[in-house]
Amino acid sequence: MQGSIILIASGASLAAGLATGAGALPALLFPKPSDRVEDLLLGFAAGVMLAASFFSLILPGLDAARAGSGSETVGTLIVIAAVLAGAACVALVNRYVPHEHFISGREGLSARRLRRIWLFVAAITLHNVPEGLAVGVGFGGGDIANGTSLALAIGLQNMPEGLAVATALLSLGYSRGHAFLVALASGLVEPVGGFFGIAAVSLAAPVLPWALGFAAGAMIFVVSNEVIPETHRKGHETLATSGLMVGLAVMMFLDVALG
Repeated sequence: MQGSIILIASGASLAAGLATGAGALPALLFPKPSDRVEDLLLGFAAGVMLAASFFSLILPGLDAARAGSGSETVGTLIVIAAVLAGAACVALVNRYVPHEHFISGREGLSARRLRRIWLFVAAITLHNVPEGLAVGVGFGGGDIANGTSLALAIGLQNMPEGLAVATALLSLGYSRGHAFLVALASGLVEPVGGFFGIAAVSLAAPVLPWALGFAAGAMIFVVSNEVIPETHRKGHETLATSGLMVGLAVMMFLDVALG
């Protein structure tokens, strides 16, 4: 049974990753979307990620931690610590690993010595590995419904993200084919995170609440530090916030319908 869950989780994280490529397909067919549409799509992605973090990761993590520790207080503190650890980990990577944001430019040590394309790959990996980890962790307790709900949510979130990646590359002069392939590759790192996520919690049940909280913290940090500021750069805050609320509602519905 454990082997089958690992296989299912790996397949689900792969499907979620491929959704990034599906989202990038319009970049091959249609003109670059306006800044308003891009910010709306990114806002939607942020809402889905926030809802997934709480409903599919933090709440199940609290249940698992309280059951494992036998204490409401201790269980809650475990998940809080895990969430903060996940956010801190991504913050450290964000600070010290050379990478490039699409708008604000290069960050990290010795970034100028890296080729531009590898900076993009590093940035894409930074954003998508925690998502794959989240999908894998979602299956970690043997709850296929919860893992499926999270994989669908991440897949939905990945589609506008894939479009955003492709259009950003197009704006820098990359060909449509190249932009699509890079966007697709950005999602294909997610099965790696998914495999490690499901393998870790399958080997040690006590790790489950820590892994759930860690993945949630990483995702929340990315939303707050990367996605939301990007949607507010060009004066479309209200439109982006509307997209966020719709994304939040969609994920809530998925969680209830599939969970």
